[in-house]
Amino acid sequence: MSCHEEKKKSIVFIIFGILLSIVLVAFTGALIYQIYKLQVLPDKILIPGILAIILFGLILLLVLNFCTHGIISKIIYSFLVIAICIVYGFGNFYLYSTSKTLTTVTAQSNKAKNTVSVIAMNSSSMEDVKSLEGAKLGVLTNIGKESTEKSLKDIKKNKVTYTKSDYDNVPSLIKALYDGEVDAVVLNEAYRSNVCDIEEYANFNNETKVIHKTVYYTKENSSPLAVSDITAKPFNILISGNDSFGSLDENSRSDVDMLVTINPVTSTILLTSIPRDSYVTEVCDDYACNYGVTDKLTHTGMYGVDTTKDTIENLLDIEINYVYRVNFTSMINIVDALGGVDVTVPEGMAVSKFYTNSNLEGVHEGENHLDGKRALAYSRERKAYLDGDVQRARNQQQVLQAMFKKATSPEIIKNYVNLLNALIGAFDTNMTTDEITSFIKYQIQASPKWKFEQFVLKGDNDLRVSPELGSEVSVVILYDSYISIAHDKIQAVLDGKSSDTVEAQEDTPAGTLSEEEIEAQIQYGLMTEAPSEEEGSEIYYGN
Repeated sequence: MSCHEEKKKSIVFIIFGILLSIVLVAFTGALIYQIYKLQVLPDKILIPGILAIILFGLILLLVLNFCTHGIISKIIYSFLVIAICIVYGFGNFYLYSTSKTLTTVTAQSNKAKNTVSVIAMNSSSMEDVKSLEGAKLGVLTNIGKESTEKSLKDIKKNKVTYTKSDYDNVPSLIKALYDGEVDAVVLNEAYRSNVCDIEEYANFNNETKVIHKTVYYTKENSSPLAVSDITAKPFNILISGNDSFGSLDENSRSDVDMLVTINPVTSTILLTSIPRDSYVTEVCDDYACNYGVTDKLTHTGMYGVDTTKDTIENLLDIEINYVYRVNFTSMINIVDALGGVDVTVPEGMAVSKFYTNSNLEGVHEGENHLDGKRALAYSRERKAYLDGDVQRARNQQQVLQAMFKKATSPEIIKNYVNLLNALIGAFDTNMTTDEITSFIKYQIQASPKWKFEQFVLKGDNDLRVSPELGSEVSVVILYDSYISIAHDKIQAVLDGKSSDTVEAQEDTPAGTLSEEEIEAQIQYGLMTEAPSEEEGSEIYYGN
């Protein structure tokens, strides 16, 4: 090879080395920026880590540009630098995705979506808002006034004239539709689940159609009662689980109401569950609900998570610092992204099939690995248990613990990207990004061994009038002693003690109902079986 060719190759490698060095510097700078911006690493790891990345980059640059003279060595180091750039590129992507996810889940719009539908029987010839001309519409007078007024106003904007007939409650409104007293009814979609819970209208979703929809937004005032340092001060979180699939921005019944009391100093987490059918006094800001009336706790969710939070604060005489709102879709996606969760079913608590979704395999005694759909069914199941709602709350606590354990284990690395994707849109929270990253940093630095404690409020089943439905429904009248115990247990954890220092009656599973017993309950009208559009069939106790 001539000297001219050698010189030419040398110049090519020099130029290539310079370009590669520029790329390496860019990727290194971007990585350091993303690491620093995320703020999840404690300083004792962050500073040495950044220095190590800078030092490693400088060594690579020096070797590549000044210490390699032969062609083979230049090629080897060039491939090494390219490999490092690829690794840094993936690192940048993961860190950017993490930052984006945290920003997304904490960027609350403070608005709740409300959908009001004009609903007719499938046999009706009406198909759109114009076909409502001259129709007789059934409307609610005592509940959901705002939504009804907005829907009627929207219909008038389309220059449609109609007559209306007033009804006091949801059952009488729907009965009028089925009996042909009215051509269509105006109904807030938040009440749809309540309609389907009524035995006569279990197939409501399949027997009716939506003629027109009106969508409007209401403001939520869920400002956090933030603690000064989330890694050093105890705090309460409300987890509110909506009984719906799809988007989180729409109000619906609160199917899960669980308080999570966290004391980072003692590494204690107390899970306190309140049955969804608890008959409680509704409390809300600006009288945005049926303020002061007594109704099911689950119905407070139809006015937004603020009303659920305010009602529970009033019930237990506590302060709730933060709120997390999830729904059925959230849980399925997160559990699947975690690679499933493991739960241990005690002796005598096996369920051959889930009545919330009869298409799924149940659970057996001992350890069970659950995917997203089975974890949801296990968390919703109550009909197969003698304890009903109480056992369902225990199951929910068990699944939450399993999810927490999986999310804080090293195994999460292989499912990291899937988890990030699942978290986007999976929940709403008023906790800030800085607070979440501070807690993650604390978890990395301190590696606390969390101790979980549980409590479930109990009461007697009874029939009481629901102002939301205007009729008698099955409710839970909470024991005063359990309300007091729940308050004391939460306060004990906040004060740095174990909730076990507060004496309570032994809380043990009562067992399950056999399939024959469930069929008997259905036969005698104590339980009703209704098809679920999303999850197969579900057994209901009243409303």
